[in-house]
Amino acid sequence: MHAMVVGVDGGGTKTRAVLADERGNHLAEATGAGSAVHPTDVERSAGVIAGVVRDTLERAGQSGAMPRVLCVGVAGVGREPERQALWEALSDHKLADEVLVEPDYAVALDDAFGDGVGVLLVAGTGSSAFGRGPTGTTARSGGWGPVIGDEGSGMWIGRRALSVVAAAADGREPETALAGAVLTALELSNATQLISWAASASPAMMATLAPVVLTVAASGDQRANSIVSMAVEELSLHIRALARQLFSDERASVPVALTGGLLQAGSPLRKRLEHRLKTAAPGAHIHAGDVDAARGAVRRALKQLAARAR
Repeated sequence: MHAMVVGVDGGGTKTRAVLADERGNHLAEATGAGSAVHPTDVERSAGVIAGVVRDTLERAGQSGAMPRVLCVGVAGVGREPERQALWEALSDHKLADEVLVEPDYAVALDDAFGDGVGVLLVAGTGSSAFGRGPTGTTARSGGWGPVIGDEGSGMWIGRRALSVVAAAADGREPETALAGAVLTALELSNATQLISWAASASPAMMATLAPVVLTVAASGDQRANSIVSMAVEELSLHIRALARQLFSDERASVPVALTGGLLQAGSPLRKRLEHRLKTAAPGAHIHAGDVDAARGAVRRALKQLAARAR
């Protein structure tokens, strides 16, 4: 059997692992629960990732095999303390000869642009943008986490929807179709039950309300539409900030790739964002292909394998 590598994309909602041989040929893949890293619960993330990697090996008929390189691109490791903690936890699981841990947006950028220039925007449970400029300089915008950041993300949209429903229940805002839609989606009978639900909801659970908001917005509800408009504006600011920082200004020619659960091809949020970018970042031109972060992680793993062979 040729040497094997594994690439992992770990987000807030799901984790996907891809097994490839040393030539990059796809051998197997598997998915599992979300593995985004929380600073206080790194071991949980490592356990989820380890389980998905082992499932992938089993599907390839390679249970117990030791891949040469495992590259994990995961949300929540933009800071060195979290990245190092996850690396140590994964190393304890003995999943591969060598383990690389990278932010999810870094491996997704690799898939979108290789070693070339561009800006990648990720909007799923959380949100962040990462770019590489003409000089090779890289920079990040957003990605500050669910408590103080993740603007425009599924979690952010869901949290604002709850605020609107609460305000409408008080009479502080006009009636909105969001109220009934949110309560139905959560199988609750009245708005006061949202307090206990929200208190225990994870970011991924909060993000499940984003499709509800988008559906209600499409029906013409003014308040739902205002939330979507704010999300679009926040996401466009991520791209504009990096265009200014890496490409001199927002009018410069900037390749832009969009990925994440909210920005799939044809999604309503993506359509509105692409329209907004025509004025917010006039130089942006959208990368048409799909972005596969797990494939980008495999690419990094293969580069590391080649470097070791020199």
